[in-house]
Amino acid sequence: MKRIGLITSGGDAPGMNAAIRAIVRSACNLGLEVTGGYRGYQGLLENEFKVMDRHSVSNIIQRGGTILKTARSEEFMHPEGRARAAENLRQQGIEGLVVIGGDGSFRGATLLSEEQDIPVVGVPATIDNDLAGTDITIGYDTALNTALDAIDKIRDTADAHDRLFLVEVMGRDAGFIALDTGLASGAEMILLPESLTDVEDVRSSLSSILKEQKRSSLVVVAEGDETGGALTLASKLREGEGMSKYEMRVCILGHIQRGGNPTARDRVLASRLGFAAVKTLLDGHDRVMVGEVNHSVKLTPLKMTWSKKKDIDFELAELAKVLR
Repeated sequence: MKRIGLITSGGDAPGMNAAIRAIVRSACNLGLEVTGGYRGYQGLLENEFKVMDRHSVSNIIQRGGTILKTARSEEFMHPEGRARAAENLRQQGIEGLVVIGGDGSFRGATLLSEEQDIPVVGVPATIDNDLAGTDITIGYDTALNTALDAIDKIRDTADAHDRLFLVEVMGRDAGFIALDTGLASGAEMILLPESLTDVEDVRSSLSSILKEQKRSSLVVVAEGDETGGALTLASKLREGEGMSKYEMRVCILGHIQRGGNPTARDRVLASRLGFAAVKTLLDGHDRVMVGEVNHSVKLTPLKMTWSKKKDIDFELAELAKVLR
């Protein structure tokens, strides 16, 4: 193998640039050439390539986002699109591809490899932390700390005005951010996609908490919670009895959680996994993800990263109830 390709795909995550840097410099150190594809799979279809060297990734380890950009690609979802992308890769002399992204990106990589016989290795980068085969994904630690910082500030305002705040964090299908930020911020309630939520139970619990403590309260809501998110929950709570006398505010943190300089944890993780991805391709592996499990690098078949559900720590959810 003389040249490898590299793309970032799906939602951006802090630490993607650190992973790009590690992949490029590791490859150069091992005598490989590296070609980056812009805008994920869409760039492969439109021949948006750039040869990368050590200098091209200078001073990016601390930056959020991705210098290679990212995009969704409807065309790549079809076999004809993947065939065209593979042909473009071959014209560039690319013999293996590293894909930095989440489950959707890995599904696309798997199909590309199966149909077009192009070796692929995945590097897990998503703030959702929902991929099996790694204890933590690149971007999660930064997103967690960004959300926690915002919630701490909201708590100050809630205390100053004796208000109830419903704070929505990202997590459409997984409640990792909600659980960890809720526990770390001392939230009175945490609502997760993994747990059934009854609005009447929420109303009853909040009424008891507010009556007992006579101060502000904070509820952390994952966007994928079955109540429909913080705005919908607030509307439902206001419709019932017992909550009208309390001032209630909703704050949706949104995409702020995806941005910002990556934490030291994310930079180190991205560097380690980027190096491992290059070595994995050179060793002849295909359709695997490099992850970190118990502080060691582990290879997991790409299909298993999304087909095997990664559960939250329900013991932490129980602990949060005890400590509220």
